[in-house]
Amino acid sequence: MSAEPRELTRQEHAAIRRLVTGICANYDPEYGCLPLDYGGCYMMDKCWTGTYCKYFQKAVLPLNPVLEADLAGNPTVLSRKTCPVCGAAYLPVTSQAYCSEACRRKGKREADRRRQQRHRRKNRG
Repeated sequence: MSAEPRELTRQEHAAIRRLVTGICANYDPEYGCLPLDYGGCYMMDKCWTGTYCKYFQKAVLPLNPVLEADLAGNPTVLSRKTCPVCGAAYLPVTSQAYCSEACRRKGKREADRRRQQRHRRKNRG
């Protein structure tokens, strides 16, 4: 990943923790990392960039491309967008305007509401 090891930011550490606890197939809340005998998950206690759990790096990290780019040390290579509804940073697929389907629905609902208000003001005359 990154050639120059550096300390993880609080947001990066939180994102890694969310990925491990929510998506990693090797993680069990009761036992920790299942392939490891000592019970703890290597990625949960990670404070520096550099070496990563092979499974996490190959199967889990690609699910969060923004974090993957940050950890690789090239965050400016990817063109990030900020979601107008929730403010989250995401990598757009084609001309994607929102980070998720839920934000898209909420944004559409707001735009419809504003359009209806303009229409009502115009018809009142």
